[in-house]
Amino acid sequence: MGFDPLVEPDWPGLTSGDVEAVLGADAVITWRSPRPLSATARVRLPDGRDVIVKRLPRTLRDAAALGEEHRFMDHLRGHRIPVPDVLRTLDLDEFAYEVQELGHGVDEYAGVFSWSPYRTLGEAAAAGRLLARLHLAAAGYDAPRRPPRPLLAGFTIFSSADPIAAVEDRAARRPALSAFLAEHDWRGDMERVHLPVHARLQPLITGLDPLWTHNDWHGTNLLWRDGDAAAVIDFGLCDRTTAVHDLATAIERCAVDWISIREGGPANARFDRVRVLIEAYEAVRRLTAAERRALPALLPLVHCEYELSEIDYFLGVIPGGNMQNAEIAYADYFLGHTAWWTDSAEGRELLSAIPGV
Repeated sequence: MGFDPLVEPDWPGLTSGDVEAVLGADAVITWRSPRPLSATARVRLPDGRDVIVKRLPRTLRDAAALGEEHRFMDHLRGHRIPVPDVLRTLDLDEFAYEVQELGHGVDEYAGVFSWSPYRTLGEAAAAGRLLARLHLAAAGYDAPRRPPRPLLAGFTIFSSADPIAAVEDRAARRPALSAFLAEHDWRGDMERVHLPVHARLQPLITGLDPLWTHNDWHGTNLLWRDGDAAAVIDFGLCDRTTAVHDLATAIERCAVDWISIREGGPANARFDRVRVLIEAYEAVRRLTAAERRALPALLPLVHCEYELSEIDYFLGVIPGGNMQNAEIAYADYFLGHTAWWTDSAEGRELLSAIPGV
């Protein structure tokens, strides 16, 4: 949630005992991910193959919830999108375990903040092309929207006619989120920050077709080969949203230095990365007129729903809770992201450039 690249993980690392319980004897951990929200490791099997093993608390995802992600991944793989295969999923005690193929390509963004800009214009273009291919492949996948869960992006609250009522409904089903919001003037905050933006977006929503999407598109969730995006990984946030929602997410995650903003620094907005990503996307899949109109209206709101689910995670999943991170998620991300797009000179300038890119 800040500049410090080394933070205490939320969960203990995978152990040899964990791996043995899932994969049998003689499987060896060769690398552990430093990212804090789950325990993930690279494991060498006795036959020399490498796999990725992820362990999650079942209060976050159980095997059934992971199946929602895996079925979408299967669909994409069947339509020639490079997605690693899932080899095994099981619930064991209080955790769920997921074993995936290693995936083709190199994790070129290992060790950097998740939302770092693409290193080159060529990589921004490659990301845009693969995202467009994924959206074309996702057409026809008609699974229902996922139920509310911690750490899940979506487009239900701000696609509704009454976002405040939608948040009330979400909180009624998520007790930790409800308790947090009860201590904040969230209705007043939404009326001030979000509802003016939602009023501009609402007339445009009817022209957007629902589509299952990745919802966490950035360089660290892609594998790379020779400057091209060779595979897409990490479908933990996928859900039924719209193509333009996914594209807006991809722009937000590569165009703005949110960590710098939170620390009082510059936004370092990357107009060039945004322009190239959109141009490359449209070379594969043209935006409809409705999507083109909706994109700048949606951008200030695209991350907000995820932040409510992050508060739910920090207070409802982590043992003992993490109120500090929940407050950051609310003030700096749920409110702060929208306010930056609409109130700062850089945010308004970047928004105004989107339709003409």
